[in-house]
Amino acid sequence: MSDALRQQVRERAGRRCEYCHLPDWLPPLEPFHLEHIIARQHGGETALDNLAWACHRCNRHKGPNLTGIDPGTREIAPLFHPRRDIWTTHFMSRGSELAGLTPTGRATIGLLQMNAARRLERRAELIRLGWF
Repeated sequence: MSDALRQQVRERAGRRCEYCHLPDWLPPLEPFHLEHIIARQHGGETALDNLAWACHRCNRHKGPNLTGIDPGTREIAPLFHPRRDIWTTHFMSRGSELAGLTPTGRATIGLLQMNAARRLERRAELIRLGWF
């Protein structure tokens, strides 16, 4: 993928992971990724409308998945789609923890492990600094 495409996706995302909203500008973070929302193996294209800016943890946990299990209902739910969905419709912050407001939000938080201990610590630090 070209550097121009990478920069375009990064700037569109406000330099934050489009899933967990962690910023890409603070160390010690692993490099962020251009993530295929719909994986190439599922027919997803390397095109602007199918790419998201994702931290390495969200990208690693999401993999090629398009759905997850809503822990509240145990039903299959689509994962958050950054080009189609509005973040605040599906998620909210409760201190350093992210809460799912919909089956999509809950399934995404669960599959991407968005409330893992290290991520909670990182968000708490960012909240303290006024950056989250």
